[in-house]
Amino acid sequence: MSENNAYEAVVVGGGAAGLSAALVLGRSRRRTLVVDAGEPRNAPSAHMQGYLSRDGTSPAGFLAAGREEIARYGVELVRDRVVDVSREGDFTAVLASGRTVRARRLVIATGLTDELPPVPGLAERFGRDVVHCPYCHGWEVRDLPTGVLATSALSVHQALMVTQWTEDVRLFLHEVDQAELTDQDLRRLAAAGVTVVPGEVAELVVTGDRLTGVRLGDGTVHDLEVLYAAPRAVPRNDLLARLGAELRETPFGSYPVIDERGLTTVPGLWAAGNASGFAEQVINAASRGYRAGAAINGELLMADLDAAL
Repeated sequence: MSENNAYEAVVVGGGAAGLSAALVLGRSRRRTLVVDAGEPRNAPSAHMQGYLSRDGTSPAGFLAAGREEIARYGVELVRDRVVDVSREGDFTAVLASGRTVRARRLVIATGLTDELPPVPGLAERFGRDVVHCPYCHGWEVRDLPTGVLATSALSVHQALMVTQWTEDVRLFLHEVDQAELTDQDLRRLAAAGVTVVPGEVAELVVTGDRLTGVRLGDGTVHDLEVLYAAPRAVPRNDLLARLGAELRETPFGSYPVIDERGLTTVPGLWAAGNASGFAEQVINAASRGYRAGAAINGELLMADLDAAL
């Protein structure tokens, strides 16, 4: 293999976690490649929130700035996809373009995919007036008439959380049988002022490119301006599984078993961002990437010193 295709670290994924890992590695003078398929999870959102000093930044602008920063330190970035990986000493990654690269250390930062509930009109509004996280969007839609679409018993918790941002909250049971709600659920919902609405949501009502309500299966229309809908998380863990990393089952999918630095059960294989867990917001993902990058540099340094000895 050509030395042009040999790297000290390859980062699969060019989101916050992958770029953060690459930034640390580049600043550590490590020959690093980022393979970015260009499918960030937060692409539907117009802005990202809760990132100190970057609150309100557009996701696209944030990533563009990150790509500029890693380029200053000689990190190479290609818009491509890793379609196969293997390990015989070093890692070998095959890209969709046909290029094959080798890496002493591999970072998987491929994130996850959100599968939205199949309600007509919902996908088109996602990231606008259909949202999923009050910490991401709650302030922007505060005090508006709000619905929560129940897709599991966990939706009760979501509805209760939303009451911190608005007093007008209705929980549409949709796919949840009211019998699934516990007495404690019902008492908490009542105490929080959440109205429980039985029945399946058939479609969203949109007027002039603005959400104005939902229509139930029986034809009843409920006026609202915001709808929270929790997607089903589908981790992009194919590469991790292919390399034999141990995965753990969670209510939100299968994620790798990692230590506090992000190292998986496979030596030299790291996971960061939403590839390592469901609840990694952008700021958490960047932190995970930073820790992985710093740990990898230290590991490579000690490995080289031990080899020299």
